Amino acid sequence: MTPLSTTLLAFSMSTDAFAAAIGKGAAVDHPRFREALRTGLIFGVVEGLTPLIGWALGLGAARHIAAWDHWIVFILLLILGGRMILGGLSTPDGAGDAPAPRRQAWWLVAATAVITSIDALTVGIGLAFIEVNILLTALAIGAATTLMATLGVLLGRRLGVLVGQRAEVLGGVVLIGIGTTILVDHLGLW
Repeated sequence: MTPLSTTLLAFSMSTDAFAAAIGKGAAVDHPRFREALRTGLIFGVVEGLTPLIGWALGLGAARHIAAWDHWIVFILLLILGGRMILGGLSTPDGAGDAPAPRRQAWWLVAATAVITSIDALTVGIGLAFIEVNILLTALAIGAATTLMATLGVLLGRRLGVLVGQRAEVLGGVVLIGIGTTILVDHLGLW
């Protein structure tokens, strides 16, 4: 792979994390750069590791994962996004003035990162078929995702001010949108 194709691959793999990070940033009360970077690093590390795992799985698992990855991602994002929407809508009328959390639990950020990186696992399997420096490619994917997810949280912070107490609903809608886009894309409905 050329440096340009590696860069394009890296940034295309980061788009799901970017969109999910926007929702994360919108659901947190004024996340600071440190919180945005923490979220970006979690997404980046996970997104950088999954192509390595996929590459290691090799040819045998490729058919099984490629056949179902889009359904797995869709269902997981639907559940996680639905949970966020229900949480945002179930706020009692009197509790609407309660402040948003200062930061999200690391396990929730990590779960979202794992869910949005399942496609990178499949890409890693595909990379096993071509001559590629998998370590350099995985590093590029992780770095691009760290950058894009950090920017996503910071952008989501601005959106959170506009959306107000329903920011968690926005985050859930974004996650469901990502899952639906992945499903529609893999089913060839575009």
